[in-house]
Amino acid sequence: MYRNKTTKIILLVLTTMLILSACSEKQESFEFNSDKDITVVARDAASGTRGAFHEIMGIIKKQGETQVDNLVVGAIEFDGTDKVITAVEGDKYAIGYISLGSVSERTKAVAVDGVKPTAENVKSGTYSVSRPFLLVTKGSENNLVKDFMKFAESAQGQKIVNDMKYIASGEASAEYTSSGMSGTIKVAGSTSVTPLMEKLQEAYQQLNPDVKFEMQSNGSSQGIKAAVDGSYDIGMSSRELKDEEAKQLNRHILAIDGIAVIVNNDNPFDSLSGGDITKIYTGEITKWSEVK
Repeated sequence: MYRNKTTKIILLVLTTMLILSACSEKQESFEFNSDKDITVVARDAASGTRGAFHEIMGIIKKQGETQVDNLVVGAIEFDGTDKVITAVEGDKYAIGYISLGSVSERTKAVAVDGVKPTAENVKSGTYSVSRPFLLVTKGSENNLVKDFMKFAESAQGQKIVNDMKYIASGEASAEYTSSGMSGTIKVAGSTSVTPLMEKLQEAYQQLNPDVKFEMQSNGSSQGIKAAVDGSYDIGMSSRELKDEEAKQLNRHILAIDGIAVIVNNDNPFDSLSGGDITKIYTGEITKWSEVK
């Protein structure tokens, strides 16, 4: 009897120690060490999101006649929005940037200069980190492309824009009615614009089932190039056109989008100054303890 009681006590003590140890390890795993290096996550050079964000935040500087991107050496660059989200989601010391419409609970979107990244704040102009979503074409658009553009700019099309947390490009003045057209529209470009474009295509095809789309998500620069050389009917861009590009293309504003700065959900920072974000991305700030 005594031996059984002693054994039970020992087992209880051991169980309690294991629970306390597990709790301690869990607590330690969630501690945020601000002296750790910041993992800087960026988009690839072909990305319109990168071009817009780096320009707005002053990461790109003009030196003489040349534009120089001063992204810190060692930054991790990805060729898609979801890859940025996954990287920040898995690293509690990481920082990245994505389209406002792609923000989810997987990461935390921080306020910039005290202003939260919301559609309302982008529309009012209080959240300044924003850019246009463009659809670009070359020369005289064929009737099918014109019809799709008409749908994208219609009340139905702009409702989809708003439903996906983007800002409508303007007041949609007319409802769209089915044209009954058929054919194929080839689209290429920005990975940030792609989710919105997919929704628009899906809604358009419900009204015009004989229309098909061929789409490639390969970055704004590639989409613009594809429109210029005529290999695709429509290019998607999440940055403004350069002067030389603008001379060759028709420019349609599909929506206005904010660019959200994201950190890991375990990161205690809820707001960052624009100046500190720039310093992080140019390498002047390398640790979270240096952020004001």
